Amino acid sequence: MQVDHHPLSTDFPEFKDAIHTLKLNNAHFAKLFDEYGDADKAVNRAENGVDHLGEAALENLKKVRISLKDQLFQLLQTNSNA
Repeated sequence: MQVDHHPLSTDFPEFKDAIHTLKLNNAHFAKLFDEYGDADKAVNRAENGVDHLGEAALENLKKVRISLKDQLFQLLQTNSNA
């Protein structure tokens, strides 16, 4: 079974413009965005059998991904309310 990526612009389409703006103008957001993309790709590769990770390592990677996503979402909400 093919598992899909979870890009922020797909998960949060209402923030598409804010994501673009923050990537260009906020170094912290851009760093978190890149880390999220790397974690998402690593989870995807593991779940699709491209890379082999143990269950614990995969679960930890998923926790990192969700933590990054939560941080990015908080920044997006803060930016859209400003």
